[in-house]
Amino acid sequence: MDGHHLLPVFFGGAFIANALPHIVSGLMGQPFQTPFARPRGQGQSSSTINVLWGLANLVAAYLLLFRLGDFHLRESGDAIAFGLGAALLSLPLAWHFGRFNGGNRPERP
Repeated sequence: MDGHHLLPVFFGGAFIANALPHIVSGLMGQPFQTPFARPRGQGQSSSTINVLWGLANLVAAYLLLFRLGDFHLRESGDAIAFGLGAALLSLPLAWHFGRFNGGNRPERP
């Protein structure tokens, strides 16, 4: 088997990572940044928009992982590609959104 199936697995990991904060924020009833807010990626959207955006990301992840890709969690190459996709999106997003939510410089008690 060639490694071409790893690219959609990589992006599937990225979409899963993006889905999590939107779904969690939305379920907690809290606003959070989305591409639909103004200014884009900085302003906050409602909890409902966040849940819908998170679910859309889950659908994209599913399509990438199981329809376009051939994801098997027990395969080391698949797990690494998935993890890299999640990590390489999660870290920059944490730094970006930390600017708006106080996460980059948390206050000490």
